[in-house]
Amino acid sequence: MAVPEAEVASRVVLLKRFRALLLQQRERFESYLTVLDKQKDKIEAGSVEDLIAHVDLEEKIVGDIMAIQKVIEPMRAIVPATTLAASSDVGHIASTIEDFRVEAAARVTRNKNLLQSRMEEIRTEINALRVNPFVRRPSPFTSGDAPSLIDIKG
Repeated sequence: MAVPEAEVASRVVLLKRFRALLLQQRERFESYLTVLDKQKDKIEAGSVEDLIAHVDLEEKIVGDIMAIQKVIEPMRAIVPATTLAASSDVGHIASTIEDFRVEAAARVTRNKNLLQSRMEEIRTEINALRVNPFVRRPSPFTSGDAPSLIDIKG
């Protein structure tokens, strides 16, 4: 059973486009993992401005990943499984992306836990400042009562 040349050509074009999308997705995940590592360093350093910049960058990269994923999913359904099985390169890239996805989820969880512990440390510091013993203790040089009468005749 021979496959017509036009169908072979369309499968090749489709497979090349699918491979290109997978490569873009892999690059986005690599940059996302790098941002997550740098974000961890910023959380540990306590640099709020840098952390905000990294969160904004993270949101942009996640948006890119989701946009590419919206294109990849329908393409995965269109590309025949036999064509995917014949191209080991595409299968390898797809498995690498899945590994990156698992690694990204682990790093996000790590950063979330690190950020929660850092926030708890800051809350503890704030509560320690509120319980300053010097603020609540009255001065020994003042009397407890405020004057209520004023002698204006002198």
